Amino acid sequence: MAKTKELSKDTRNKIVDLHQAGKTESAIGPYAKLLLGAMKSSGCAVYKDRHFSCEDCDGTVSGGFDATSSQIVLCQNNIHQQSHMNRVVTHELIHAFDHCRAHVDWFNNFKHLACSEIRAANLSGDCSFHNEVSRFNFGLKKHHQECVRGRALRSILAVRKVSREEAEKVVDEVFDTCFNDHAPFGRIPHDKKDANFAYRDFENRDRYYANL
Repeated sequence: MAKTKELSKDTRNKIVDLHQAGKTESAIGPYAKLLLGAMKSSGCAVYKDRHFSCEDCDGTVSGGFDATSSQIVLCQNNIHQQSHMNRVVTHELIHAFDHCRAHVDWFNNFKHLACSEIRAANLSGDCSFHNEVSRFNFGLKKHHQECVRGRALRSILAVRKVSREEAEKVVDEVFDTCFNDHAPFGRIPHDKKDANFAYRDFENRDRYYANL
């Protein structure tokens, strides 16, 4: 990836400064707002200068999570809309959250990688009805599951030199467990309304336990 340019500071500041100012919902949405809060609660607070990098990337890659540096990379040459940036930030924050809470072995444990890719596709809005319609993918029975499976598979093949058959085998082995792991949302946030409810529940969790 290319060296970070001056433009990256503007994009990076927009993402994290608005979160710190309490304006994330209008800027990057309740998905990322909840994930940032959950990471902070888990002892993995996100800092703009440390954990975000905006770079020019090869091909059509939109972003990535660099486990070695614990850094989220946004591909500034391939992200052209706010809604696209929202999804990329959310997707990569899910990987960062998994890295924080589960000590994922990204490089040696293929199942760990597959699980996080399934969770990211499932919980980030990648497979929302709106996004699937915009791709001209119209739902059949269990369409959401098939979308998650397919996008997780594509992500794995993009970052690992393995055969499609091997990737499919690993995805199938962990799919049910990882598809049903909804942390930290507590549900599949199919749209912004669901994500807002999930964020409200996350914010009220301490109040609930205090009243038990």
